[in-house]
Amino acid sequence: MLDPAAVEAAITPRTRGILPVHVFGYPCDMEALGAIADRHGLTIIEDACEAVGSVRSGKRIGGSGTPAVFAFYPNKQMTTGEGGMVVTNHHGWDALFRSLRNQGRDVFDGWLAHSRLGYNYRLDELSAALGAVQAQRLDELLEKRARVAAWYEERLASLEGVERPGPAAWTTRMSWFVYVVRLAPRHDRDRLIRELEARGVPARPYFPPIHLQPFYRGRFGLRPGDFPVTEAAGASCLALPFFGTMREEQVDYVCGALTEALGLEPRTEPAARRAVG
Repeated sequence: MLDPAAVEAAITPRTRGILPVHVFGYPCDMEALGAIADRHGLTIIEDACEAVGSVRSGKRIGGSGTPAVFAFYPNKQMTTGEGGMVVTNHHGWDALFRSLRNQGRDVFDGWLAHSRLGYNYRLDELSAALGAVQAQRLDELLEKRARVAAWYEERLASLEGVERPGPAAWTTRMSWFVYVVRLAPRHDRDRLIRELEARGVPARPYFPPIHLQPFYRGRFGLRPGDFPVTEAAGASCLALPFFGTMREEQVDYVCGALTEALGLEPRTEPAARRAVG
């Protein structure tokens, strides 16, 4: 998660804001980041797309009043099918956001009058209805995901060279989005993905560094070595199958396949392969 000390060290006269990303549902240190923003006169916009329902030090992520963005794509903790939501308690920003999502029309504009350049970002009523029901079930949905995460935690505890995810001490409630482990340097993550695939287990690299994407390299001249911490994480992190309705025997199979693929212990229960699917 975002290191407040690194953030402050990176601030220059050109800096206008701080964008904390509560990646994988882990709450950032918003108190420290808020103090930095105050000292430097910066705005904070929270990327809470993966952290709906997360609570830090008793405070809900996205509830501080600064703009926060949530996403409701189908793989998120709750969904509207597609789309998302911006929250803020700043009345001026609220009016601006509502205008921008509604083709630039302000609340007092006449029919087909547009005060600014806007976009068609309105959530349709069917999607909103789905989201309203999902929001009522959010506690239940998060509890199911936490149960699956606990199964992984228990089964991977003794697996050498695999660092398990875990919330920071300040996290009152973790909103599990994905289950991502970090591999020791001796393990080839990409080879491991292929080995798991051969065993019927889909695993993914989460996430390739943004600065190495073709657009950013071409537009800004970024290259390997510019952000070594990000690159090290991008090369070693592995997302295992994870969803709220996952069964315990499915977690058993994934963990067994991972153990086998790492060459740490041969599997002796081929029938378990049928558990995933």
